[in-house]
Amino acid sequence: MSKTLLITGGAGFIGSHLCDRFIGEGHKVICVDNFITGSNKNIRNLLPNKNFSFIKHDISRELRLSGKIDVVLHFASPASPPDYLKNPIQTLKVGSLGTHIALGIAKEKKSIFLLASTSEVYGDPLVNPQSESYWGNVNPVGPRGVYDEAKRFAEAITLAYHREHRVNTKIVRIFNTYGSRMRLEDRRVIPNFITQALLGKPMTVYGDGRQTRSYCYVDDLVAGIRKLIFSGLNKPVNLGNPNEMSVLKLAKLIKRLTASASKIVERPLPEDDPKLRCPDITLAKAALHWAPQVPLEAGLEQTIAYFKKALLNKA
Repeated sequence: MSKTLLITGGAGFIGSHLCDRFIGEGHKVICVDNFITGSNKNIRNLLPNKNFSFIKHDISRELRLSGKIDVVLHFASPASPPDYLKNPIQTLKVGSLGTHIALGIAKEKKSIFLLASTSEVYGDPLVNPQSESYWGNVNPVGPRGVYDEAKRFAEAITLAYHREHRVNTKIVRIFNTYGSRMRLEDRRVIPNFITQALLGKPMTVYGDGRQTRSYCYVDDLVAGIRKLIFSGLNKPVNLGNPNEMSVLKLAKLIKRLTASASKIVERPLPEDDPKLRCPDITLAKAALHWAPQVPLEAGLEQTIAYFKKALLNKA
């Protein structure tokens, strides 16, 4: 049966892939974005589709919508450290006011509500891998706190709406995701390395490169989110790839895949940058029957091809 979905941040990296997925399945999608970090290029292919509509709007401000909405997916927020450090107040607002407004829509429409949370709620973790039961090690007043605490508040108010108003809520804690539609200037580790490698610039590794991340291809993440929406789970669920890798090893892999002559150089580690990041996906495997399928090299090859095209179009 066809559903109507509201996706905030729907012109962003992950949001636009969700729009594609649900339109492709024959559902109706209302995309809301203010283009702080999203782009109309990401949804241009959907604009002629009668099942797709776009509203340019900051979800931190009140939004009234007519008609039924079956699912609200709240993905609006800067997610790259340079973006949320540049827009700290907007980041806090979209995590607090924006989540409150999106939850209000879900409550009014009797919709399923899904919050895009993040592995950053775990901060610089003292346990590895991180399970949903871990409360995290977050510096609330550090520079990254504007994003970490915005998402932690968003989780708290989401579960408050579930407990008090009986809204059918879902929370996905997203671990490092990559793929097409990431911006050239995103500055997260994979787009940063790929852009530098393709341009022959030094590939910047922060710290000694031994800090770890776990990289999930966007198609795998979207598949997991779709399963979570229609599941019986209401508390947070980790979605990510549990194959942990050092940042230095990733840099060497991307250098090889791009056949780049770039040198790998070290720079000081930013304040509060996590030393470890790896999801425990036991819950997702058991409750959603989900696990990532795309091998890292295959996903990186697809992403590198996208960045090559993006760089050509920019030239």
